[in-house]
Amino acid sequence: MSARLIATLLLAALIGSALSVRAADEHGHDHGDPAPAANANGPSRRPDGSVFLPKPAQYQLSVRTMRVQAGELARTLELAGTVVMDPNAGGKVQASIAGRIEAGPRGLPSVGQAVRKGEVLAFVAPSASPLERSGQAAQLAEVQAARVLADKRLARLQALSDTVPRREIEALEAEVASLDARARVLGGGLAAREALVAPVAGVIASAHVVAGQVVDARELVVEIVDPSRLRVEALAYDAAVAGDVAGATLAVGGERVPLRFLGAARVLREQALPLSFAAQGPALSRLAVGQPVQVFVRTRAKVQGVAVPLAALMKSPSNQTIVWVKTAPERFEPRVVTVEPLDGVHAAVTSGLRPGERVVTSGAALVNQVR
Repeated sequence: MSARLIATLLLAALIGSALSVRAADEHGHDHGDPAPAANANGPSRRPDGSVFLPKPAQYQLSVRTMRVQAGELARTLELAGTVVMDPNAGGKVQASIAGRIEAGPRGLPSVGQAVRKGEVLAFVAPSASPLERSGQAAQLAEVQAARVLADKRLARLQALSDTVPRREIEALEAEVASLDARARVLGGGLAAREALVAPVAGVIASAHVVAGQVVDARELVVEIVDPSRLRVEALAYDAAVAGDVAGATLAVGGERVPLRFLGAARVLREQALPLSFAAQGPALSRLAVGQPVQVFVRTRAKVQGVAVPLAALMKSPSNQTIVWVKTAPERFEPRVVTVEPLDGVHAAVTSGLRPGERVVTSGAALVNQVR
């Protein structure tokens, strides 16, 4: 065998051994699970910022759209307001004398209790020092003694009515009646209680008494409010707004409550002009006196824009206000818009939308989260 043939056989043996070792290593080594295949039919964000959302996902996320129309909208100002009591439908119960609180016919009033006009809520037993009480008792004893003497004199005169002038008998009868009235007044003053009466019908908003509490004169005991009749005070930092009010609304839980403009004050408060509005309706039962609210005042000026629900307004990663527009059955595009307040439930889009486009009004937050 030649040396060349031997070298060829050795090279072939070495190559075969190396291949077998590599195959064994690859067979015993775990490279992990294969990469999952991308789901091209699921919700996804496209490179241009638009969102692909298939129809089943739209139904699952309850995505709803509306076709917008442009028009003239009232220019609206958003003012900070506060719910206040209507003076004709609310009142305060105060004690006119100092004394101790006693329960009324229905017990002491509690917060949330409905009351009627003229209902007795509690009593105030007057508190007097022992010296004052002894003085009143001594005065009552003197009046009662004088009345006893007057009764006896009257009886003697009546027995001698034939010889005594009639005017003397009548004068003594008047004196007896006067002494009797004075005795009743003094006797009642020692045990009299002041009744605290509800001035209006409504619901007790606050109660500041407990059994046995001692109150001073003019101290607030109970506050009554009619929850269906409230007022709202808003602060306008531009006095010209008072002469340009065309209407106003208040948003309560997604529901618009119309407000009636009553007038503006002529004294500044916190460098602003208070505007007074009257509100009525069942939605006001969810408000409380003193609660801060946002009042949307419509002016007579007009602005060209599109009305969209507030739920359609979202924020982009760059903190810009956007809305999602449906450009295809399964494609949504973000649009940067400029908005102004409208009525607390809708907003006026003044730029960024074209008439006839379909804007996402329900499920916009979920569309905005697709990545």
